[in-house]
Amino acid sequence: MVAPRTLLFVDDHDILYRPGTARRLQPLDRCPQNPVLPARDKPWEINIGWVGNAYDPATGRYQLWYQAFTGPFAHKRTHRCLVCYAESTDGIHWTKPDLDLFDYNGVSPTNIVMIGNGGYSDRYTNSVLLDPCDPDPGRRYKMATYDFSMDDGIERPGLVVAFSPDGIHWTKHPRAPLLRTFYGDRLSVPYADEAGREWDPPLTISDAMDAIWDEQRGVFAIYSKMWIDGPDGRQGWKHAMGRTESRDFIHWSKPELVLAPDELDPLWVEFHHSPAFYYNDCYFALLQILYRDVRGGIMDAELAISRDGFHWQRPFRSPLFLPRGEPGAFDYGSILTNAAPVFLKDEVRFYYGGYAEGATGGDDITFKTGVGMASMPRDRFAALYPQGEVGQVTLRPLDLTGYREITLNSDAKEGRIEVEVLNADGYRVRGFAREDAAPITADGLRQPVRWRERALADLSAGAYCLRIYLQSAELYALSMS
Repeated sequence: MVAPRTLLFVDDHDILYRPGTARRLQPLDRCPQNPVLPARDKPWEINIGWVGNAYDPATGRYQLWYQAFTGPFAHKRTHRCLVCYAESTDGIHWTKPDLDLFDYNGVSPTNIVMIGNGGYSDRYTNSVLLDPCDPDPGRRYKMATYDFSMDDGIERPGLVVAFSPDGIHWTKHPRAPLLRTFYGDRLSVPYADEAGREWDPPLTISDAMDAIWDEQRGVFAIYSKMWIDGPDGRQGWKHAMGRTESRDFIHWSKPELVLAPDELDPLWVEFHHSPAFYYNDCYFALLQILYRDVRGGIMDAELAISRDGFHWQRPFRSPLFLPRGEPGAFDYGSILTNAAPVFLKDEVRFYYGGYAEGATGGDDITFKTGVGMASMPRDRFAALYPQGEVGQVTLRPLDLTGYREITLNSDAKEGRIEVEVLNADGYRVRGFAREDAAPITADGLRQPVRWRERALADLSAGAYCLRIYLQSAELYALSMS
């Protein structure tokens, strides 16, 4: 039996050529109930931002972990930056359970599930990965976070991981940091044997990170912001996108720089963070584009793509995948994305933190914040459409052996789509030409491809090219089953 397969037309990876067509991004739609998780209803939620989430299709339960920053309002240094927990049955209406795990300034119970180590600076981020395949039930939930820990007698910042059986009761791994990170002055790059620069390792992950299971490579991966050096050679110029990977979530590879701002970005623009996820043979990154020169560092979300997780393209700089909200909204200043979209049957949901102000602004942390949700119809990241009256998309040869149905994720309610079959040499196959096709004239996520007198099962085993004609229609994806 062959495995079902979906081709996403976010790039030309599966396309041989496509005359007369263009591609456009499909921006996300905000949930009308935003923010789905408002802040400030608890004394420990002065400012909430970084978000991790999980969805269990077997139970229909949504889980949410979010960073609550209280800064100087906390009586204990360990409680300046917290991880809080919420859950939902529909992903829109959330409850914050009373848990007897940690108090806050003497208040108990709370929904706090993790506190900081209380080191030189605060712990940050809370990326959570639900791993149902781990044979150890105590490690089904995995968290990657950032904190200060004692390492060889010296306090150093870096990667801290924790494990949980239920996403509520967490145990930090005793060895930390698992990766040391840059937290130094913006000085020149140190020499390898230079003493007193223990916080200055170049090209390391930084204090925002998101962990995923990389299905294609069979490893856990963390995408994180990474400091790069500036034009004068000094450290700490801008944040770029780094990647590290592990087979056990404890031993991590040396971080690699995989994407950096380029000449199309103004000098004051960088990636505040770059969470990524793998889906349908493609990697997607939700780049947090930081404009340092505006209102203390405002941020929008841009969609980037890769086919191997290391070499990235930025074809969708405009329009943005998720721009900041309207003036007065909780997300008017900054969008804080994560790497855990929820894939439902007909919808993809993206949860994100929002700030009404810039992400790197002043000391006032009492502005409006919250957790929002934005969504799109399933697999509609980007559309191909005709530039004139008609356009066509010819796919690279596909082995159709064993497949019995092809469906299109497309919108043809204002026009029509026909599909024909070519052999591997580019000749049309009788009975499967354009004039034999039953036209698609509706809008749908799974519209069957049909021919009037032939069926896919009538084709001999082997590779064929599918050619898709678009007339006043949009094409998002193709699925084979």
